[in-house]
Amino acid sequence: MVLVMTQAGIPSLSAEILLLFAIIAIAMILFVVEPLPIDIVAIGIVVLLIVLEPWTQIDPTTGVSGFSSPATITVLAMFVLSEGIRRSGLINIIAIELSDRFGDSPFKQLVAVLGLSGGTAGFINNTPVVAIMIPMVNTISRRTGISPSKLLIPVSYTAMLGGMLTLIGTSTNILASDISGRLIDHPFSMFEFTQLGLLVLLTGVVYMATIGSRLTPERIKMSDELIEEFEMAEYLTEVVVREDSPLVGKTVQQSLLEMEMDADIVQLVRGEQLFTEPLARKEIRSGDILVLRTDQETLLTLIDTEGLDLAPDAEVTDNRLDAETDDIEPEGEQSLVEIVISPEAPFIGETLETLNFRNRYDATVLAIRRGGRIIHARMDERHLRGGDTLLIQATENTIQRFGNDRNFVLARELTRPDFRRSRIPVAIGIIAAVVALAALDVVSILVSALGGVVAMVATGCVRPNEVYDSVDWSVIFLLAGLIPLGVSMERTGAAEWLASVIVVYSSGLEPIVVLGLFYLFTALITNVISNNASVVLMIPVAIDAALALGADPFPFVLAVTFAASTAMLTPIGYQTNLMVYGPGGYRFSDFFRVGAPLQLILTVVTTLGIAFFWGV
Repeated sequence: MVLVMTQAGIPSLSAEILLLFAIIAIAMILFVVEPLPIDIVAIGIVVLLIVLEPWTQIDPTTGVSGFSSPATITVLAMFVLSEGIRRSGLINIIAIELSDRFGDSPFKQLVAVLGLSGGTAGFINNTPVVAIMIPMVNTISRRTGISPSKLLIPVSYTAMLGGMLTLIGTSTNILASDISGRLIDHPFSMFEFTQLGLLVLLTGVVYMATIGSRLTPERIKMSDELIEEFEMAEYLTEVVVREDSPLVGKTVQQSLLEMEMDADIVQLVRGEQLFTEPLARKEIRSGDILVLRTDQETLLTLIDTEGLDLAPDAEVTDNRLDAETDDIEPEGEQSLVEIVISPEAPFIGETLETLNFRNRYDATVLAIRRGGRIIHARMDERHLRGGDTLLIQATENTIQRFGNDRNFVLARELTRPDFRRSRIPVAIGIIAAVVALAALDVVSILVSALGGVVAMVATGCVRPNEVYDSVDWSVIFLLAGLIPLGVSMERTGAAEWLASVIVVYSSGLEPIVVLGLFYLFTALITNVISNNASVVLMIPVAIDAALALGADPFPFVLAVTFAASTAMLTPIGYQTNLMVYGPGGYRFSDFFRVGAPLQLILTVVTTLGIAFFWGV
């Protein structure tokens, strides 16, 4: 498309460019506000681009080309390969070994978790890396008394930076490689930017071990009991059911429905028996002791209206809720445990009530930690968010199911019987073969990764029924939806227009300064929109700007790619940040406090590193 230049040297805006900018603006607002999941928004963008084809220049074939893109298929394959490593238990074994070896020194603990999270994230997806690190951090914290808050932000940041060690470290790298190959015929090789990735990771580790450690707050005070940690003392009470109680003869489920109050029955004790989930069909009898979760005001109302008396000397502790007392025989051994809702969980936005959580999972939610806030009241009405930490009471079998469910992160060590430890050498060998074949240009990364998927299933590292569950389909649909948007930016001239504006207003600046500005701007917008959306929008602009400046476009591609994986200013900027938000008890501002200095340091380090290794 030919652009008409104005007197100021800036091209005039065509109707096509204005329309595309409007679509991008709408998409960015929806990405930030999230009235719909971002993958659904991405598919909506595709539909809009196709419907408006005369202006967007995206026909139906191009519109759905994202689903057949090598980048999309490669990312899909990498999820399955990461699952093979996860199922083997390799990372868990290393994590336990590190926690045992370095559990006596806070500094050694920090360096150990930084090294493990950063080093492994270069070869498997950083989301499962952080999912494994959360229980490891909690284990270290309970053994040593150090707050998990001091370790979890560092884990997220270094996992983010570790993803920049190789092409397969993040989906963003693979997508950026595809765009770079299409626009300047320079896709990334497996270790294209490893030297820069090592420099960036080392910078992050040194910062987090020194300055960052001092800036990271201690939000959670470690306690021997989760009851105390979640401030549950005022919300758990034992009551005795009197003979004249209207609850007598009714099931627990009927009683809860008729109460119409913010209260829950956590346990039922009858003589020497203790009943826990599933409780819904248990009939309440006179003399039963109920463990209630409710506030003091509601408790007084219940005592007055439901024929209940406070149990003498009632004090609810972890031991009581763990059903480990000697004088009461539990129907099924219960434990208190924290679970974190994954940012990719399909039920985000629902409530515990609409999800029918109690009956669906056979678990009772006692409290919700959302960042630094602990929620006790009206929990059934709260819309669940990614990163929410739920304090639940459940049997060991139920806890095992939570540990196997990718929608949750179990925040404690779990000895899982389904770890396929005999497959560890096989899984490592398959990953090594995938990397080697792609690095030596024997086959493309697409073919190598798909071959690895076949090998993982054929050798039993991943079972056939686990393949589809291992894929984060929201990322796949997001990639497929965003790729046509990048094509439209090129075809309509929108990328060229933005590049011209940047060149005009940066006249007189050295190319290396413009390179740094591209890094910083991309990093900033990545904190509010998807990292994949950032590279789709910014790489075409960066390439056109570099060409207009007479500079090599490849360093500008690298600046955008690295910046898109350093969203450190907000908990919503990157999935791993959201995963540690609840378990760390952080405030929203904590990420800016710790991440802003590192973001600025990395702007300088990455820009100078690119100039040193590749020139500008």
